[in-house]
Amino acid sequence: MKVITFGASTSKNSINQKLAEFTAKQISNDVEIINLRDYEMPLFSVDKEKEAGIPSKASDLLEKWQSADVIVISFAEHNGAYTAAFKNTFDWVTRIKQKCFADKKLFLLATSPGARGGKSVLEIALARMPFHGGEIIGSFSLPNFEENFSEENGITNPEFKNIFEQEIKKVKQSI
Repeated sequence: MKVITFGASTSKNSINQKLAEFTAKQISNDVEIINLRDYEMPLFSVDKEKEAGIPSKASDLLEKWQSADVIVISFAEHNGAYTAAFKNTFDWVTRIKQKCFADKKLFLLATSPGARGGKSVLEIALARMPFHGGEIIGSFSLPNFEENFSEENGITNPEFKNIFEQEIKKVKQSI
């Protein structure tokens, strides 16, 4: 079973990238890590699409997503919503295929340095992704990332670790 994972951010030190990678490795040994920085595209507009067409990086990313059995996405939250980088990428990919997650199982995450752990953006993603064909098989939000996660040990807070492990079990049972 192939798992594709990425943090929905282009930050070099993205905490969401770290959480996404850690999570995917709990699900499968066959994990392909994507970094959205490798898929930066011009700001979406119908005018740009008419002038230059859809960027090849959008097709490349869609191809990656289509090759997966499970996609793990950890959403960074900017002003309560998706990062501009993810939204732009998503806009371009959905111009190729509106149901870009068709027949894909999705495990959606969010984390932040704050106490809400990106819950606002996670709620948006949980509501939106089924419209694009994704089957949500689990979700998890980790608040106060720096206090509750270490790169060596993963989730360190016992309460959040227990919730996370229950979600991982649910995900594994659904695949």
